Amino acid sequence: MQDLIRKLPGVVSTRVGYTGGDVPHATYRHHGTHAEAIEINFDPAQTTYRRLLEFFFQIHDPTTVDRQGNDRGTSYRSAIFFTNDEQKAAALDTIADVEASGLWPGKVVTEVAPAGDFWEAEAEHQDYLERIPNGYTCHFVRPGWVLPRRAEAKA
Repeated sequence: MQDLIRKLPGVVSTRVGYTGGDVPHATYRHHGTHAEAIEINFDPAQTTYRRLLEFFFQIHDPTTVDRQGNDRGTSYRSAIFFTNDEQKAAALDTIADVEASGLWPGKVVTEVAPAGDFWEAEAEHQDYLERIPNGYTCHFVRPGWVLPRRAEAKA
């Protein structure tokens, strides 16, 4: 997912790691209930938080509990960790749009929670698909995928 997100206009930097769980100083081998996550720094003059969320819902399956592709477990849950009330509102609004759109079969199960400590993943997990272009991934850009807003969908 990191390789796709970092290519978006306005994304300044990304790093993968662990957040949203119970273990301090999380690592790949010892991450407790943390989710595998991507910290995204972006330039709001070039892109919006909403646009990042729309892309997130395009490239991953938000309808599977504790699973992405072949990866299973709580660390693979669909989650958004917000840093302020505006981000929380945007996340909930985007989820409502995804639900109303019918673009994904099933109910969206994405967790929305305050951002807590973020533990950066080990070096071998950073920029994984840039270093190993044929490595495993279950995240893909879906051509033609456009998320309508609920008001547009009703019009």
